[in-house]
Amino acid sequence: MISIKSDREIELLREAGHIVYETHQYLKPFLHPGITTQEIDDLAAEFIISKGATPSCKGYNGYPANICISINDEVVHGIASKRKLKEGDIVTLDICACYKGYHGDSAWSYPVGNISSDAKYILEHTEKALYEGLKVIKNGCRVGDISHAVEEYANTYHLGVVKELTGHGVGNHLHEEPNVPNYGKAGTGPVLRTGMVIAVEPMLTLGSPDIYMLDDDWTIKTDDGSLSGHFEHTIVVTDDGYEILTKE
Repeated sequence: MISIKSDREIELLREAGHIVYETHQYLKPFLHPGITTQEIDDLAAEFIISKGATPSCKGYNGYPANICISINDEVVHGIASKRKLKEGDIVTLDICACYKGYHGDSAWSYPVGNISSDAKYILEHTEKALYEGLKVIKNGCRVGDISHAVEEYANTYHLGVVKELTGHGVGNHLHEEPNVPNYGKAGTGPVLRTGMVIAVEPMLTLGSPDIYMLDDDWTIKTDDGSLSGHFEHTIVVTDDGYEILTKE
């Protein structure tokens, strides 16, 4: 069952989302060649805690790090380590924060120094695919409308759509109903109503959409080694549209 959030809950979700936004802005200047993903993870935890929140990812189903940091062909759930960012990498920070029992969730992919034209392409069009999905959201729309809009955009730009990974509802649990796939048929799926909160998150690839998991049981990579982009906002459905909660 998809819950409709009260005004009080939406305000707490807005606060949590704003902390996630602030964490992204805080970390961006540190994303340069030579920094380790562990250093980024430590900075994220320190900042989130300084805002009166806690990192939602830490310990979630046993996840060992504070945020997910995925590089190049890593689609999601990369774990912080001594690995250093290099010139030309693209790095995705998937940041989740819990504030007074409610969660904010936003992923964003960033360039590290000067990046290739292929890397620029996947970043530009995965971000645009997110906003294509958001465009259709309003009271009475269906989840399939979002899914179809993302898929159509991805197909237009010849990008692979990872089908095994989806967006989701957000509330006092990090992952709630409904699942929000990045592919599907318009006019299908659950109906979204004012006050429902979901995370929309295209995960697209430059090549094959096939993926596999590393032996760490978390990190998911593209099967063919192609670059992957990941952009995500948490939003609340309104009567005539949506409000992004993971923003300034």
